[in-house]
Amino acid sequence: MPWNDKSGGGGPWGGGNNGGPWGQGPKGPSGPQGTPPDLEDIIRKGQDRLKHMIPGGGGPSPALFGLIALALVVLWGFKAIYTVQPDEVAVELRFGVPKAELSEPGLHFHWWPMDRVETAKISEQLVNIGGGSGNASGLMLSGDQNIVNVQFSVAYQVSDPKQYLFDVSDPDGMLRQVSESAMREVVGRRPAQDIFRDDREGIAAGVREIIQATLDEYKAGLNINAVSIEDAAPPREVADAFDEVQRAEQDEDKFVEQANQYSNQKLGAARGQAAQVREEAAAYKNRVMQEAEGEAQRFISVYDEYAKAPEVTRQRLYFETMEKVLKDSNKVLLEQSGGQGVVPYLPLPALQPNKAKTPDSTGGAQ
Repeated sequence: MPWNDKSGGGGPWGGGNNGGPWGQGPKGPSGPQGTPPDLEDIIRKGQDRLKHMIPGGGGPSPALFGLIALALVVLWGFKAIYTVQPDEVAVELRFGVPKAELSEPGLHFHWWPMDRVETAKISEQLVNIGGGSGNASGLMLSGDQNIVNVQFSVAYQVSDPKQYLFDVSDPDGMLRQVSESAMREVVGRRPAQDIFRDDREGIAAGVREIIQATLDEYKAGLNINAVSIEDAAPPREVADAFDEVQRAEQDEDKFVEQANQYSNQKLGAARGQAAQVREEAAAYKNRVMQEAEGEAQRFISVYDEYAKAPEVTRQRLYFETMEKVLKDSNKVLLEQSGGQGVVPYLPLPALQPNKAKTPDSTGGAQ
């Protein structure tokens, strides 16, 4: 050997007959100290010890083979029988090819190792995307060039276990990436105010449609039940400025509401006055029409009487008309009498009716 020199150093580590850095080297079964062990002798000693451990001493007994066979059967049964949980379905594969039927919840048997089993949860699951100060996946650019931090969740369910298990390598990771991409697409077409409060339901519906269409195209075997926008806020660096803008918008809404109240009040009063004027006009119209109809009826009745006795009616109309004309006159007309030299006494003050004295413009009485 290369380290067995004449100096008796015992190898490159020195030390005489120490046989290496760990002290004295192993002794061979029959050779002197320092010779390598015999592999055949070690194997023979191991066989002898195994024989002493087996009952009966000499060769392997049938009981040993029975125990080994029983252990193998138990191991095979443990591998061949599997359990499907209530919220799962299983797909059996024979030599790597999926079978047509699905295994429902319960105990099932398959021919292991030719067959193997893959399980998938069919209950509704939830994946959360975005949110948190250190998570940049929720930062998105809106259509009006504002940055918003959106936190949303996607509720999904496995609709086709075979596609979910075998057509896509990482369906859960793909769902997260597709959901984030769909949310960025929809938010990028809308103003920031829509995602903050105005149209969250419309955005969630649009995101769900895009996610479902993409997953169907990839044949991921997933069905999107709902998309819920849990929180939408500006980045922390601009939160104060955004709060100021929100307060200004709230003040604007308050002033607009007050102006609408004032407008409604004035409009209501104007409408009331207009209704009053219309009612008064309708009453005046009705009164004038009734008066006109009365005058027309009176004229017709007079005309009927006139047609019966024109001369009498003409005389009566003449007297009535002259009475109306002369009743307020201060002049007295005297007919010439037949006597001569007689001056009739006419009490003029007694003929004039007593009139109430009315003050004139100078404060005196007329």
